[in-house]
Amino acid sequence: MSSSPKIVRTVPALRAAIESLRSRKSTVALVPTMGALHDGHVSLVRLAKRRAARVVVSIFVNPTQFAPSEDFDSYPRTWKADLAKLAAEKVDLIWHPDVKAMYPDGFATRIVPEGPAIAGLEDRFRPHFFGGVATVVGKLFTQCRPDYGIFGEKDFQQLRVVARMAVDLDLGVKVIGARTVRERDGLAMSSRNVYLSPEERRVAAELYRAMKETRRRIKGGDDIQAAMSGGTALIEAAGFMLDYFEIRHAETLAPITSADDGPLRILVAAKLGRTRLIDNIAV
Repeated sequence: MSSSPKIVRTVPALRAAIESLRSRKSTVALVPTMGALHDGHVSLVRLAKRRAARVVVSIFVNPTQFAPSEDFDSYPRTWKADLAKLAAEKVDLIWHPDVKAMYPDGFATRIVPEGPAIAGLEDRFRPHFFGGVATVVGKLFTQCRPDYGIFGEKDFQQLRVVARMAVDLDLGVKVIGARTVRERDGLAMSSRNVYLSPEERRVAAELYRAMKETRRRIKGGDDIQAAMSGGTALIEAAGFMLDYFEIRHAETLAPITSADDGPLRILVAAKLGRTRLIDNIAV
C-alpha cells in the first residue's frame, strides 16, 4: 500500500517543506489543481515526475475565478479519493490551503493579465476568470518556488496566460503544457463531466468529432471560414449551445484568416444542458 504524501496547509509549513525538498538541490515541479482528480490530472503528475526530482501538487478550489452565477459551492470536492490517487503516484508534497491561508484578511492585491488573457475567447464569457487564475497561480509560484509548472492543454487559453505571466514577471518557472487526456470516445477529461446526464454524456463527444472534422477540412485545403461554419453546424445540430468555435494562432491566440498564418489551434466552448465544456485541438 502506498504511503501518504506529506500534506501542508499553512504557508510557513509549506516553506519548510519546500526547503526540505530542495536540501539536495533537487528540482521541483508543481502541478496546480482544484482537486476532483481524474486520469488527466494523473498524467500531469507523471509528466512532472519526468521533469523534476520532486513533485508538489496543490489542491485549492479558488473562489476568485468563479463568478457569483458559477459553480463554486457545487464544484466537486473529493479529498479522500484525491489523496489516494496522489499516494499511488508517490508525489512528495500536497499543498492544501484553505481560503484564509490564500486570501487572509486584508488581502488587496491581484494580477490583471493582458495579451492572451484578452483574446476574446474565455474572457468574453468569463471576464473575471483570468484575473483570478493569474493571481492564484502567481501566489502558488511564489509560495512553492518550482522549477516547472505543469498545466493541461485542455484549458489552452489558461496555459498561454500562465506561461506569459511567468515570463513577464520573471518568476523563474518554466511552464509546460501536457496533452489533453480523453475518454475512449474523445471527450476531454474534466472534473465537470460528472455534471452530465447519461444522455448528455453520450452526446458530449460530438464536440471533439466536430473539431476533428474541421481540422480535416482545413488540412484538405478548404477555406477557413467554410470549415468553421461546417463545424459550427455539427455542434449546434448535436444540441449544444455554442459560446465560441474559433481557430486562432496557437501561440498568441490572435485571430487568423488563412491556414498559412502560423501554427493553428481550434478552440471551442459550449453548453450541454447545464454543463459548460471547453476543448481544443491543434491543426
